[in-house]
Amino acid sequence: MRRVLAGWLALYGLWLGLWAMPAWAGEPQGCIPHVLSIAAARADTPDTERPASGWESVELPDIWVRRWPAYEGAVWYRIEWERGCAPDASAAANPPLGLSLGGISMAGEVYLNDDLLWRDISLSEPLSQSWNMPRRWLLPESALHDGVNTIWVRVVGMAAYTPGLGTLFLGPFAQAEAIHATNFWRQRNVHFIALGMSGAMGCIYLVVWCLRRSEQAFGWYAMMSLCWVLYMATILATDAWPFDSIQAHSRLNNIAFVLYVMAFCLFTWRFGAQHLPRVEKALWLTTGLGLLVSLVAPRPAMELVWAGFVLIFLTNSLQFQWHAWRTREPQHLLLALCWLVFLVVGVHDTMVLLKGWGSHEMWGAITGPVTVLFMALLLGGRLASSMHRIEHFNQELQAHAAQARAELAEILAREHDQALSHARLRERMAIVHDLHDGLGGSLVRSMAWVEQAKKPLSNERMLSLLKVLRDDLRQVIDYDSSASTVVPETPIQWIAPLRHRFTRLFDELDVEISWQVAEQWRTRPSALHCLGLARLVEEALSNVIKHSRAHHVRVTCEQPQTDILRIVIEDDGMGFDLQAVRDAGLGVGMRSMAARAERLGSSLNVSSDQSGTAVCVVVQLGLSEADDLNGHRPFLNRSNSH
Repeated sequence: MRRVLAGWLALYGLWLGLWAMPAWAGEPQGCIPHVLSIAAARADTPDTERPASGWESVELPDIWVRRWPAYEGAVWYRIEWERGCAPDASAAANPPLGLSLGGISMAGEVYLNDDLLWRDISLSEPLSQSWNMPRRWLLPESALHDGVNTIWVRVVGMAAYTPGLGTLFLGPFAQAEAIHATNFWRQRNVHFIALGMSGAMGCIYLVVWCLRRSEQAFGWYAMMSLCWVLYMATILATDAWPFDSIQAHSRLNNIAFVLYVMAFCLFTWRFGAQHLPRVEKALWLTTGLGLLVSLVAPRPAMELVWAGFVLIFLTNSLQFQWHAWRTREPQHLLLALCWLVFLVVGVHDTMVLLKGWGSHEMWGAITGPVTVLFMALLLGGRLASSMHRIEHFNQELQAHAAQARAELAEILAREHDQALSHARLRERMAIVHDLHDGLGGSLVRSMAWVEQAKKPLSNERMLSLLKVLRDDLRQVIDYDSSASTVVPETPIQWIAPLRHRFTRLFDELDVEISWQVAEQWRTRPSALHCLGLARLVEEALSNVIKHSRAHHVRVTCEQPQTDILRIVIEDDGMGFDLQAVRDAGLGVGMRSMAARAERLGSSLNVSSDQSGTAVCVVVQLGLSEADDLNGHRPFLNRSNSH
């Protein structure tokens, strides 16, 4: 960074040296021309006829409105001079002579005695603009007279645009050429180079702003640079193109300066993070008024607008010095230093303009390199700051990511433990329900047989009952392996064991039971479905035996749709208050059936009143057994009603 800064400072020092270098005049050679008098007179006619009277002595540079206020038209300047040696002197003692003019405001033509040396392209509206264009000529020997010679300069100008004649040098052509080169460098080249540098920086900042709209300061700086390029381009222009009058061209110049000052202020405030809503609103109103005046008002009002915005420019540059001192931010201090240069240059150039001719004395040309230097440093500093923030952000992101991974691993371990605990609890509940629905139902049936027996049961009968209990216990134990069990070919084969066992029991209890079973599967259920539904039907029929006191029972197994299996168990018993049972927390069998229906992904509906009870379970088929095991139950919608 230090090497870059040193390189920029060295380049800037070279720039100042070139800008400030004096004209090399060399040693006086031979005879030096002697100016006898300089006079000016208003032209009596619009043509090239020289006035015979009205001549007044003047000093160059000259602005004629100070002598003839509000005069517009043409003025003749007469410079009488004589050579410092005889015409027949040697060539070494009498070198070629040259003439150098610092500028003509606005347009003009130059004569040596009666010979035309040069003439502007346009001497009528739209006038040529030669006020900032230095020129030089080699005076031909053939046009020179013995004794007194006269340089005639006819200047055409308008009172509102500082008409007159600039600096003049008459002497050896080598010196005139050196003075012209210096003037051309200060009045033209240095400004073009500064404009190129400002325009380049403006385009760079414009691209940055287009890529990052949040960087509003960059956008305002781009507008500031481009408006300054337009403003200086109108000053350096040698004609009024594309307008048809000097006044229209001057309006564009004033508009560009107004917009430049506005963008300058907004860039300063945005870059310095200054929140000045009232001042900013006043700036917008002032800018709008300045643009309106620049578009329609006469020249004096435009000059007042220009002076007002110069004052705004200087005030803003001064205010930012205080703001940067208060914040002590490095980038603010660097910009404040740049604006301090602008402040000094602005004050100096304003005083030079108030004196009139003095474009070769203005310092405005040095502000272009100063701006480029400081803006490059600011952009580099902001880029370095952004990279530092990105690196810091990456470090924080890595730290937060590591912390998040650790927290996530801890959460996953905790959830894994909870999942294992829940899985063990579910397995235990499943075993409880299977014991209740399977072994419990068998115990209920066995107890019913014992109670209804008219005589003590024989040993063979008791052994048969115990074997049934053993088989039910084996079914409970083999529940986890039921996925590999072969599904019966038909619904009749599936329900046959239940039908055989409960039909005998209900016959002994003097209860009529009917079975309405579909002959074929429309969609075959899974082994888990078969086992779970069997348990559910067992529990429902066991509840009929224990509680209903029914005389008729009907079991229906059907498939109303291809993927729907519907089983209904109905009785004409005494019924019960379903809501009261649920509120009291009773009914283990009810809860067991509900839990089993939920595991199967089915819909369970229980209704009961004085005319009987009906249990209906509807299962959606077509789910894979893995879905059943993992608890995917898209059809779960259990509802209970009286």
